[in-house]
Amino acid sequence: MKKNIILIGFMGVGKGTTARAFTKKYGTYIIDTDDLIESKENKEVKKIFAKKGEAYFRAQEQETANWIEKCVTGTLISCGGGFYKVDNLKKLGTVVLLDASFEWIHNRLKTAKNAESKLAKRPLFSDEKKAKKLYDEREKAYRKVADVIIDVEKLTLEEQIKQIAKKCKV
Repeated sequence: MKKNIILIGFMGVGKGTTARAFTKKYGTYIIDTDDLIESKENKEVKKIFAKKGEAYFRAQEQETANWIEKCVTGTLISCGGGFYKVDNLKKLGTVVLLDASFEWIHNRLKTAKNAESKLAKRPLFSDEKKAKKLYDEREKAYRKVADVIIDVEKLTLEEQIKQIAKKCKV
């Protein structure tokens, strides 16, 4: 795989899960933009939001995107829910949207084995009504920047990663 694959989508849609399954099957490297920022800041995303605010976090996302553009190739990159806004997204690789309804995502998070921690680590999901509003705002924007759209509600994890591989020519 020469070109990066950039996984975008709403928080909780399964970007990390999909990335881990993809690398297990295809042996690619994966990185997570939120993990990179947490490592650099030595703080969890929710603490960065709480102490420094969303604008600061978004600036860190842009800095991370700039680093990826200069330094990363042949990698599957799992992105935070707002990462699609970075100004050089299309230069980073093939943008793959993992798409699902808000209700499906919310149910996925609520019924997960570790539901409390899954919801707790997503600061923008703390208020369901605000999260739904954010989902509605982002839905069209995600589609606009995506090169490939994968409907995760209708596919098994195995089918998802096979579609990504096929559409991204892995």
